Amino acid sequence: MDLTNQMPIATKSSKFDISKESDTAKIAKEVSKKIKKGDILFFFGEIGVGKTTFIKYLINNLQKINKVKLTEVPSPTFNLLYEYDVKSLKIMHYDLYRLKTNKEIEQLGIFEDSSNILSIIEWPEKMEKKNNNRLEIAFYYESDEESRKLKIQGFGKWKNFKLNGI
Repeated sequence: MDLTNQMPIATKSSKFDISKESDTAKIAKEVSKKIKKGDILFFFGEIGVGKTTFIKYLINNLQKINKVKLTEVPSPTFNLLYEYDVKSLKIMHYDLYRLKTNKEIEQLGIFEDSSNILSIIEWPEKMEKKNNNRLEIAFYYESDEESRKLKIQGFGKWKNFKLNGI
């Protein structure tokens, strides 16, 4: 199931080959250099396509930048949410896969007082309300399960987002 066609249109987008895990790590590192408190990242893609791997590299790089001990970054599919404190940055990593109704999603309070939080949301297509300022990263298989791509689109303050040196 290719979710890239279900995404809203953005002004600019970039596509990257992430067939090698080292490429996933490199892109996540570059994204981590550009995010800050109050930012919202949406992650689209099938189960197993690389969303949580990307998020692990992103969070671990934020921990390295802030000289904080690296932690495990598991998928929050069963817990719905994992929180990480990276010095003054609080990261909320949500996985909406198991939620069935918008009421269940609203009860998580995702956008309540998110100004001091980095919100990372897997399966955001389940949400009715979406923040206008967000970075969307869609993961998909190209020709087979070994060939993976990601597409990055920015909205609002992110609309001119570019990765340098990749």
